[in-house]
Amino acid sequence: MEQYSRFMKGKFAVVTGSSQGLGKSFAYELAKDGWNLIMISLPYENLTNISKSLSSRFGIRTFHYETDLAIKENVMAVSDWINRNFNIQMLINNVGIGGTKRFDEASSTYIEKIIQLNVLATTLLTHQLLPNLKRQEKSYVLNVSSLAAFSPLAYKTVYPASKAFIHSFSRGLYQELKDTSIFVSVVNPGPMRTNPDTTKRINEQGFFANVTALNPDKVASYCIRQLKKRDTVIMVNPISWFLLKILPTSIRLPLLSNKIKKELVHQPN
Repeated sequence: MEQYSRFMKGKFAVVTGSSQGLGKSFAYELAKDGWNLIMISLPYENLTNISKSLSSRFGIRTFHYETDLAIKENVMAVSDWINRNFNIQMLINNVGIGGTKRFDEASSTYIEKIIQLNVLATTLLTHQLLPNLKRQEKSYVLNVSSLAAFSPLAYKTVYPASKAFIHSFSRGLYQELKDTSIFVSVVNPGPMRTNPDTTKRINEQGFFANVTALNPDKVASYCIRQLKKRDTVIMVNPISWFLLKILPTSIRLPLLSNKIKKELVHQPN
């Protein structure tokens, strides 16, 4: 890995999963706002070109690191690289993975990857970068949870559980660090039109899904604004949130699960 001199000036933000979807939108919004970026994603996802494009367009410094954060050793390696070379003022833990499968038909690898990426990567990366964030006069941690954190779901059993962890972890960490220089927030978005496949699934779920589906660019823009306002829990889809609050689990669980079950039909064998 190429070595860099430590950057003592300028504000740097770390964004995981920044080659596509909400992570890419976060990178764009921060670059537009003058933040220098440390972008992290899987290899072979065009991150080099995205990084160079943002740097050229907005006159910021961008650095990128391609790795699979579902592997613990990779999380530790990228944390060490960041701590040795940069002073960071923001960490956005956006990376995550979902999926729709019957639990008894899912492989152990499938289950492990969701937990490793959604839970362990966010938790460990935050833990390893906290000393760096604490050195700054003001810094931020934004964790991306989901509306799924507030409701169990059949056929996505592990995913909402992992997002419930992220929500609880973020709220506890906020309380623990509220008297330090670090402000911790969590965002709970609903379904987003992040790529053609996701958009197709949303369209197939009917009118309500289409009405409440989110645009990742708008979500990212709103999150950055609310983060500056020190909003501890960012809700970007009030309609869905309201329905989750008023519907008892006995109604909500079968209703949502039946919609998700339809996704199984469209999956390849």
